[in-house]
Amino acid sequence: MLGRIGQAFKGAMLLDFVGAFGLGMKYMIAPKKTVQFPHERGPQSPRFRGEHALRRYPNGEERCIACKLCEAICPAQAITIEAEPRADGSRRTTRYDIDMVKCIYCGLCQEACPVDAIVEGPNTEFSVETREELYYDKARLLDNGDRWEREIAKNMELDAPYR
Repeated sequence: MLGRIGQAFKGAMLLDFVGAFGLGMKYMIAPKKTVQFPHERGPQSPRFRGEHALRRYPNGEERCIACKLCEAICPAQAITIEAEPRADGSRRTTRYDIDMVKCIYCGLCQEACPVDAIVEGPNTEFSVETREELYYDKARLLDNGDRWEREIAKNMELDAPYR
């Protein structure tokens, strides 16, 4: 025989159960929030830091002016640049390497670049089979820039008010 306190406790537990059951049913019939990754993708910020890329001007000339600010600011010392002067007096890189094993994706190289030559693009999927493939040379960086230029330019335009 339950006393008054026991009956009140039993009633309160029944109300808790009904409330919890109702909440569970509400979420069971609600639309799912799960993203089926390979087939669907979630939204990506314009400031996302993915695979590095070297950009070109619309006329096809590479943007990098060999100021070496990105090399100097890189906290992981992952960037190596060699440059030489050209006949017109400007400087261009002869070697631009990034060791992606060392890179910490901080984005300081992108912020330091005065001509927006080096950027971290929108590409999230760049898996490799060997460690040597994570050593990006100038040709691979320029190829990444050519491949992702449209998205990089759009992201930089969206981010411009905050820079």
